[in-house]
Amino acid sequence: MRFIDSLCETVTRALGLSALASWDNGASVNQPLGPHGVLKPVQDQYQFQARPTAPPALHTLFPSNPKKASKDDFQTYGQSEKEASLRAQKLDAGSVEDADLPPGPVFHPPNASPKFLCDYSRMRGWRHTGGVGQRNQWLEKPIMDSDNTGGIYNIFTNYDQYAPLGITRKYHLNVTDQDINADGIRRPDGGKTFNGQYPGPWIEACWGDTVEVTVSNFLKYNGTAIHWHGVRMLNAFQHDGVNAITQCAIAPGDSYTYKFNVTQYGTSWYHSHYSLQYADGLAGPITFHGPASADFDVALDPFLFGDWSHNSAFQDFSVELRNPPAKMQTVILNGKGFYNCTDNPNPDCQNEKVDPPHIFEQIFEKGRKYLLRLINTSTASTFIFSIDKHMLLIVAADFVPIEPYYRDSILVGIGQRYHVIVEATPSNNLIPVEEQNYWIRITGADGCFDFEPNQNNEKLGIIRYNAGSTADPTTKRYGFDMTCRDEPYESLVPVVPNYVGPPVNNIDQDTGDNFEIGLEWADENYTVPHGNFTRWDMTDTPMWLNFTDPLIDHLGDYSFNSSEYALVPEDYTRDDWVYIIMGAQGTKDEIAGGERVFMPIAHPMHLHGHDFVLLAQEDRPFHKDDVTNGTFKYDNPPRRDVALLPRHGYMAIGFKTDNPGMWILHCHIAWHASSGLGINIRENEHMIELPQEAIDEKDRVCKNWRTWFADAEEHWYNKGEFQEDSGV
Repeated sequence: MRFIDSLCETVTRALGLSALASWDNGASVNQPLGPHGVLKPVQDQYQFQARPTAPPALHTLFPSNPKKASKDDFQTYGQSEKEASLRAQKLDAGSVEDADLPPGPVFHPPNASPKFLCDYSRMRGWRHTGGVGQRNQWLEKPIMDSDNTGGIYNIFTNYDQYAPLGITRKYHLNVTDQDINADGIRRPDGGKTFNGQYPGPWIEACWGDTVEVTVSNFLKYNGTAIHWHGVRMLNAFQHDGVNAITQCAIAPGDSYTYKFNVTQYGTSWYHSHYSLQYADGLAGPITFHGPASADFDVALDPFLFGDWSHNSAFQDFSVELRNPPAKMQTVILNGKGFYNCTDNPNPDCQNEKVDPPHIFEQIFEKGRKYLLRLINTSTASTFIFSIDKHMLLIVAADFVPIEPYYRDSILVGIGQRYHVIVEATPSNNLIPVEEQNYWIRITGADGCFDFEPNQNNEKLGIIRYNAGSTADPTTKRYGFDMTCRDEPYESLVPVVPNYVGPPVNNIDQDTGDNFEIGLEWADENYTVPHGNFTRWDMTDTPMWLNFTDPLIDHLGDYSFNSSEYALVPEDYTRDDWVYIIMGAQGTKDEIAGGERVFMPIAHPMHLHGHDFVLLAQEDRPFHKDDVTNGTFKYDNPPRRDVALLPRHGYMAIGFKTDNPGMWILHCHIAWHASSGLGINIRENEHMIELPQEAIDEKDRVCKNWRTWFADAEEHWYNKGEFQEDSGV
């Protein structure tokens, strides 16, 4: 009998789709169910439907790899070939009352904050299974004598449809003006922080939690709105945090609470989406704890790195508009950098110089594996992350777990995130381990960063094998490729597969959702509005949003079609696919027309509300035959929420229209987004019905913003024009 029970439990562990809480189509009932079915909303009524047969995702260790998984693969995860062969078998089980089962697990996830706990106590009968040697596992409900239902959440679970049942976590962020010392030069003007610190506090949640963050604005001259970068915001676009689109800005003295379900797991960041504000310090890390696609011993706190300026980004943007480029001063890692004042005529070296922060250090213990969470929070720079003499095992791109692969370095575009695992293997056998130190390097990618002369310091941190060591490393960096382009397309293979359907929208190069990114040049005829400055755009007009007239106020108003809002309607069904193609070369007609100039720049394009599939990313112009000649990848293509547009080519992205909302697609180079490089996608707007509570809160925030905005004495130094940029 024990053998039969054990065999049945093995089947249950292998299924991966049993007893899961469905997020699909906005289901608000998140209680785990038995393996026979899930609750699905049909015409606003929940009906019980048969669960579909387990997809091919369950047949191999990494389902998108057509080859059979090897014995070594299974040994890596503590599984056997016999277990794998049972993955797709259907388990027939009954159910018992949850009240008869013990409370679900409460546990400390790998290297979260000291007092942080994942709490699944409402999932009665479930237990936590992740740990060293089993990082690809998360939760399971085993078969017992008293209960013959079972289920599992692990790295193979389709997180687009299913998530555990966690708890509600509440945070409070105070937005304040503050002097920031990131590199030894005081920044008394224009610095802004969350809760008095830069980077902002680490926000944590567990897969399946609900998060509520109250943001209070104590700034003197700015509104604010906080975006939760990469978070899907399923059926909750009103909490996406983009002023002039999903809300009015939060006025000084006002507060607003963002609420969203954690349907993904991994690492990202939250930041202000009010104009250029995040570049002044309003950025912080956010982690949703869950499984991983490879094993590790210790997970480290997030690594936030980026460029830094001693001026407010609002001042630098004025330079970018009138005499580009605006040059950055320093590279920083977790708020720490060093500005070189040797033979430097910059008056800041005399007037604002203070002791710089101590260099970032991380202690490694030989033989252990460390998970690093990498985030590029730059204003305008793409960087390459590396650790001298240590290889990186890449296991996640943005919020998407991927099949692990090795690299000596990894390029991270603005807004992109990677989870990488580093094994602590000191390379020099001629000296004791405790005397070995290695540089952490943040290196600017060719053509994708602009810094003052003699300020491109790439040595931003130190790996030490002895906590008492104070010596600088003497190591040299790998001779890696410094080209400004994304990780190899073929390397980014999602663990949970996705199969892309044909587009329902028009993608014709002249008449469809096929955009060429270019520059509108200012000229003597003053053809460019809002100051006649040179601005980036994707459509015929640079995007320009009205702080006091957010797009959400025009929900369902299809007659509202301001060209400056760069609106792209995509009204279909939840099962349809939309493709969007972006290039940087310009069509023959556009080039001949001369109204825009096209420049070879690698734009990091970010879509809100979705992990898009990356159908193609080519170093040449788009051709219509690419859709059918094998160039576009439909069988489990890379998936993420930020991708670099090849500077001499194009990329095609796709997403299923299963998340109704108003979602901005924009370049994450702050100068370009503020210049107008973006479009607003109105996705399945006919399906959106905001709760009355959300409408009332939206209106309250807008009323307070309009009251504050109406008083010109509250504005910044430029009383003549409050808004010089697109608004985002």
